[in-house]
Amino acid sequence: MAENGNLLAEQRRALILDEVRRRGGVRVNELTRRLNVSDMTVRRDLDALARQGMIEKVHGGAVPVVEASTHEPGFEAKSALELAAKEEIAREAARLVSPGSAVALSGGTTTYALAHHLLHVDGLTVVTNSVRVADVFEHAHRQGGPGAGARGTTVVLTGGVRTPSDALVGPIADRAIRSLHFDLLFLGCHGLSLEAGLSTPNLAEAETNRSFVASARRVVAVADHTKWGTVGLSTFATLDEIDTLVTDTALPEEVRAALAEQVGELVVAETGEGEDGRADEGSGPAAENRAAAED
Repeated sequence: MAENGNLLAEQRRALILDEVRRRGGVRVNELTRRLNVSDMTVRRDLDALARQGMIEKVHGGAVPVVEASTHEPGFEAKSALELAAKEEIAREAARLVSPGSAVALSGGTTTYALAHHLLHVDGLTVVTNSVRVADVFEHAHRQGGPGAGARGTTVVLTGGVRTPSDALVGPIADRAIRSLHFDLLFLGCHGLSLEAGLSTPNLAEAETNRSFVASARRVVAVADHTKWGTVGLSTFATLDEIDTLVTDTALPEEVRAALAEQVGELVVAETGEGEDGRADEGSGPAAENRAAAED
């Protein structure tokens, strides 16, 4: 890890997490030297990572959280994490969408954030297997919210069996998706790595996501830095199948360089946040829309 005392909190934490996963554990005194920050700052970073379930604190340092490759967190558990990164990734991804496009969104909290930005794009046909994503458009239509002014938007929700992350998967969803053709597909993921590509702990969801990939003219993956190094039970897309990967600035530079060699295009969304690494949940149009949708 590079020694740099001017890193943002999320950048420091991404570097710490990468070091923990790569070495199998780190000590506080090692991190203070390498990052050129105080003992208190390192401990605060470790506390934040531990609260997010990314590491386990031990006496004098931290070790990786040993999690089964089949463990699948629920939507609510994931939705409160990395709000700033997900919001900026969603904002950047939305710029890729043109009015009148046929757009597919897989399940996930980042695609959920993206859906709020797509409320303002006219003439979209949105196909999704995410109950949460479909609800964003339905709520805006019923309440006359900020997205109600988008003209001619059609939303298609696939059938299927509901997962803990509120995605519909299985043969019914697969058949529906494979009968369609999309200009753009936005894929979330549980894990991202050079070897395993995009992965999920849910076998049925992996197959449904493969159906999405097979039906899309352009595949866009949206993944924040915390997905790096995580490998779920099943891979549903290799990196060379990804036309564009949108991530955030907290992903370490060396990781970005490696990913840029594998995907068609790497887009890094700038994230504005405070020292504690949290987004301002009460500001911005997408934050307002999410608050309304969750009422």
